[in-house]
Amino acid sequence: MRSPVPAGDLAAVLAGPVDVAARALLGCVVTAGDVAVRLTEVEAYAGVGADPASHAHRGRTPRNAAMFGPPGRLYVYFSYGMHWCGNVVTGPPGEAAAVLLRAGAVVAGHGTARRRRGVRVPDRDLARGPARLMVALGLDGAATDTSVLDGCGPASLTAPADPVEVAAVRSGPRVGVGSAQQTPWRFWLADEPTVSAYRRAAPRQRTARR
Repeated sequence: MRSPVPAGDLAAVLAGPVDVAARALLGCVVTAGDVAVRLTEVEAYAGVGADPASHAHRGRTPRNAAMFGPPGRLYVYFSYGMHWCGNVVTGPPGEAAAVLLRAGAVVAGHGTARRRRGVRVPDRDLARGPARLMVALGLDGAATDTSVLDGCGPASLTAPADPVEVAAVRSGPRVGVGSAQQTPWRFWLADEPTVSAYRRAAPRQRTARR
């Protein structure tokens, strides 16, 4: 059975519910310069007040402003003071939902991706994990609030020629979040070696009050 999401209408899909958009992004190809990555793992986050794990849960800030739309734009943030992570904004403008691009397989530009990631890095690890994916593509904070649909930004998104089979999609808990971790909004392609390893978020240590 094929995915019910129309492969040729990414704009309409991204304007819809974030979990549906996340599933539809599997198999899509993100291209930046001469590097192209086929998405094999993504993670959905809802908007204001709807998802305590979302960066937009408490409202708009200078950091998360790109999440508020329109759909099809990138929201790029700096994680732990070390890594850039990229998201595709979904839903109606103002809703602030987004899909984290967690992992993918490099399908073009292997030489460039390897120079960025390291000459000894195996193919499966070139874009395995959200930070590695951004390094492989050569994207950073300058890409935030640019469109992946209109050809004007540093990255573009294209639908797969053949839609992903529904039976090939898996879902489960999200990675590394302290709230709403069990929401099954991490989606990945089964038996795909580039999918990142699942790690449960470590509980926060509370300091006793004095």
